[in-house]
Amino acid sequence: MKKRNILKSKTFLYLTEFFSGMSVMAVELGASRLLAPYFSSSQIVWTIIIGTIMIAMALGNVWGGRSADKNPDPDRLYRRILFAGIWIACIPLVGTFVIAGISVVMAVFVRQQFLIFAAFAACLCLFVFPLLLLGTVTPSLAKYTMDNLEDNGRTVGTLNALNTIGSIIGTFTPTFITIPAVGTAITFLIFAGILLALCVVYFLSAGVKKGLCLLTALVFAFSCAAAPRVRLAFWQDGVLSESESIYNYLQVRETDRAVILSTNVMAGVQSVKMKEGGLTGMYYDYALAAPLMTGAAADAPLDLLILGMGTGTYATQCARYFPQIQTEGVEIDQQITDLAHEYFDLSADIPVTTYDGRAFLAQTDQRYDVIMIDAYQDITIPFQMSSVEFFEQVKDHLKPKGVIVVNMNMYSEQANSINEYLSDTIASVFPHVYTAEVENNTNCELFASMDVDCAANLTAALSRLPDGELRQMMRTVSAQLTPYASGGRLLTDDKAPVEMLGMKAIDEIIGGELDHYRRIFETDGLGGLIGAFTG
Repeated sequence: MKKRNILKSKTFLYLTEFFSGMSVMAVELGASRLLAPYFSSSQIVWTIIIGTIMIAMALGNVWGGRSADKNPDPDRLYRRILFAGIWIACIPLVGTFVIAGISVVMAVFVRQQFLIFAAFAACLCLFVFPLLLLGTVTPSLAKYTMDNLEDNGRTVGTLNALNTIGSIIGTFTPTFITIPAVGTAITFLIFAGILLALCVVYFLSAGVKKGLCLLTALVFAFSCAAAPRVRLAFWQDGVLSESESIYNYLQVRETDRAVILSTNVMAGVQSVKMKEGGLTGMYYDYALAAPLMTGAAADAPLDLLILGMGTGTYATQCARYFPQIQTEGVEIDQQITDLAHEYFDLSADIPVTTYDGRAFLAQTDQRYDVIMIDAYQDITIPFQMSSVEFFEQVKDHLKPKGVIVVNMNMYSEQANSINEYLSDTIASVFPHVYTAEVENNTNCELFASMDVDCAANLTAALSRLPDGELRQMMRTVSAQLTPYASGGRLLTDDKAPVEMLGMKAIDEIIGGELDHYRRIFETDGLGGLIGAFTG
């Protein structure tokens, strides 16, 4: 085994173990943030990321141990770490393009479980190779640091302790420091830089691989210069802002008619501001029926609570059409609230609490006339805000004639869908439940109350509304309002498989939207498919 001078005290080997463990966890957390805008941050995606990384690390352990026994040359280990660092440094440059390409291919050719296959394929392409290489570190270092069999237990224990401590730091640092401060791309570059610096110091101290070190420096410098300019939604125009918070990727973009917040670059709108005011053409318009369903007089003050405030689209709409409403919002992501004031004209008079919706209900005694629940985003449905126990809390915070309105955003024609589970769960708490399908959308609005007259109150209120877009919209809602008959399917704190139910709905939505392109591929081949996408 070669004995480089830098390795004689073992300190450098221990530093290598520490920083490799730190980098593995940082890459894992970075992977979740890189994939989340495309595939969500649900438990399913986390499971895929963790499982794929564990497979890569296990294979790396086997390879590293055998390689160290066969050829105990530390130069080989540091070359592997160097290549891992270069790969990680390139992820911010190519990662979004790889994920977008995989998503298109999978959406066309995979008919079932798109989320699983696409996320798994993205993990395989982007993260398996560097983490396989980093998986070789611990068994290799065990070989290089062990002087005799009498202290092998202490040596291995020290290596594992350093790896664990590094992993702990690599877990907390991206989440609470680097990602919120500088973003996912720079986070990858920071930890890639640490690995590359270790390797460059090692090789230069031995006076070898100078050309490789120079090439590494050039690649890293290029990635540092170019990666921050690569947008996740690189195909979209009119982007005003891209940022990341502890919870979300956040994109604000502008069209001719609206300003839009999206936390998912593949599809979906989280919040919207219409430049000329008026109705949005989205589910928010249907939800405006909730204040009228309380049966309150036209000028009677109403208290509104919005769980999942976003940038305040519903609050702004209610203030426009029902000026007597006093609104309070709860939003878990402070940066979304900041964007609401910067780009979406949310009134400073509307208080917004930065908190989890259910935790907020647990610490307040306030009762409301209307509670809007808008915390469901694609497959990322917080299970704790979908259960019987949660809706019992909601009921306890309603006034006697109060109404809740819930935005369910994954339409499905299949039996036992996520919407049916949510509706049944709500119907187990509230005796009067109505649904209204949102036209030209996958959303469905659900209204629930303890008051038997809630639907009749909407009909009666129509005559009081002045002619205009609101009255026409409420006529539409009233006509579509359908009493809901429960099927007894319940979500509870103990059992709420919202991710699996949501994945089924997403498969159905994607399958329906892309059948056209699948038929083109079947008849005209790849050339016809490319022509359909580009022309």
